Amino acid sequence: MRTAGSAMRMAAVAAAGLVLLVGCGGGTSGGKDGDGKGDGAGKGERPGGPARGASATTHLKNIPEVGTALRSRIPAASRQVVAVYGKDVDSADATVILYGKGANGWAQKGRWAAHNGRRGWTADHHEGDKRSPVGVFSLTDAGGVLQDPGAKLPYTHSSAFTPPSYWSKNTRHDFDYVVAINYNRVKGSSPLDPTRPQGQSKGGGVWLHLDHGSGTSACVSLPKAGMQALLRALDPARHPVVVMGDKAHLAA
Repeated sequence: MRTAGSAMRMAAVAAAGLVLLVGCGGGTSGGKDGDGKGDGAGKGERPGGPARGASATTHLKNIPEVGTALRSRIPAASRQVVAVYGKDVDSADATVILYGKGANGWAQKGRWAAHNGRRGWTADHHEGDKRSPVGVFSLTDAGGVLQDPGAKLPYTHSSAFTPPSYWSKNTRHDFDYVVAINYNRVKGSSPLDPTRPQGQSKGGGVWLHLDHGSGTSACVSLPKAGMQALLRALDPARHPVVVMGDKAHLAA
């Protein structure tokens, strides 16, 4: 449930007209998913994925293909992990797998083809580089143009998520559903909040959102059914995080 403070924050953001600058790397450098430059729309690109993965019924001690560097950054309290397996450091193709942890270990709960930044991945993300940031980030806030599909995370329903008319037509539904990735943002605020604690140059507005068939500016995109499944599954009580990167960075 949104508090009075969060409602006031939302109103301030909308009044300032900053809504469309915060989504998927948007900012003064013009980084946005639908800029029509190198977007790959209509090219028929097919997402890649990890070479090996656990079946939905296999229980595991650790998240597959994630090495000690990133594994050590997964909080001990986390019982849900959204793993984003990028095909290559310079590729926009990825696979998203949702893992849940129970008494017997980690088990796969869902798997979807996906896309990441159109230029691939980076461990030092900056605004406008068209690469997704590598790392482990918490997931605390969601929203979208469409009505709440049954999310457990706080959900901001607002037409303010609608991409502007000058974006490519194939991006019109990108933000029907979003989950904010807590990279350079204020946890516990609406995804529409433009605040960037580390500064504008470090980028921001990195979300999970609907896929339009090609790479993004920094976000991770997946099919509508996948976003609906994630929104219904991700539970604040289970401290969900996303572990994301290309195969080489993930395995380090």
